[in-house]
Amino acid sequence: MSLQNMDQLNAMHFDVLREIGNIGQGNAASSLSQMLSQTIDISVPTVKLLGFNESVEYLGGPENVVLGMLVGLSGDINGMMLYVLQKSFANSMLKAVFGKEINDLTELDEMDLSFIREIGNILAGSYVNAISSLTGLTIDISVPTISIDMAGAILAVPAVEFAQIGNSVLFIDDSFIFGGSSADNSEVKSNMILVPELSSLETLFSRLGIEV
Repeated sequence: MSLQNMDQLNAMHFDVLREIGNIGQGNAASSLSQMLSQTIDISVPTVKLLGFNESVEYLGGPENVVLGMLVGLSGDINGMMLYVLQKSFANSMLKAVFGKEINDLTELDEMDLSFIREIGNILAGSYVNAISSLTGLTIDISVPTISIDMAGAILAVPAVEFAQIGNSVLFIDDSFIFGGSSADNSEVKSNMILVPELSSLETLFSRLGIEV
């Protein structure tokens, strides 16, 4: 049976996506640790299906200002990944490298945005490499496109794709704990919205021997 929409995914599919996310998150944490010269631990990512309106509320409401990084996927897997970062995530990165913090995402200058774009490359590359290592599929990623806007506007970018894959979209939440896993250290999250073509999801699961 071919995949008609995201709502057909079952517990086994979610387990696979969670494991891929876990590997990708671990790779990203290692790369970020080297870049930032500090220990970064991770917790198990959460994977969930959310509708468009639920997604907006999950990100703090339609008027909450966030930073969105859109990455295109091509090759054996086609679609897009949208990373949505809150101010706390940006501040953790900026403080580690530049010793600065911002009060508002709109304060980010060109150097800050260039740095955060490189973070986006690491996050997307780590996730894609996790898929490739498990499946042998070849996946190319585009340079991240960055936008700072209200959550409702950021999610409007992939909204057209929502209709093509059903009423729900895949949310994968990664948690990074800066400075190690003790209670005194800060934990920040990145929200990734995965919008693959349904045929690409079928290819992914087929390579892993899982029926859809």
